[in-house]
Amino acid sequence: MEDSSNFPENAITLTSSDGVTYEIEEDVAVQIKTIHMFFEDLPVNGRKFPVPDVTGVTLGKVIEYCEKHVESPNSSKPEYIQELKKWDQEFVKGLDLSILFDVIEAADFLYVKSLLELTCEAVADMIRGKTPEEIRKTFNIINDFTPEEEAQVRKENEWAFV
Repeated sequence: MEDSSNFPENAITLTSSDGVTYEIEEDVAVQIKTIHMFFEDLPVNGRKFPVPDVTGVTLGKVIEYCEKHVESPNSSKPEYIQELKKWDQEFVKGLDLSILFDVIEAADFLYVKSLLELTCEAVADMIRGKTPEEIRKTFNIINDFTPEEEAQVRKENEWAFV
């Protein structure tokens, strides 16, 4: 939770589903399209938003990402772009699997397109090149097919198992 004394009067307050409150600056909030659509027309003292279905931990990760991605005077410099890409990769590597999926849902709900793309790509990378059994193990998915049902699915979709 952030200390509100460090923020300007036009800060935007977000409250997670479990009551954790964050105050963010407008340039960070602009990246959260769901919030941005609402705060443009509100008076400064009315910029408080509940964020249902997003826990404090998850909301904190979304805000961390958005703060890092605030437009910078260096945004078009190749070295800055490379540094940001490296930061993004470390960011997703640092998320355990359950938080990663929570961040995907939050990025979708809050419409933070670049974060949604980054996290979905991370999951796609976890799946790429793996067998169904390896994917089940990675994501703790229980195979509830009988051997006969699985054989039928494989037969009907043999193109996917090549």
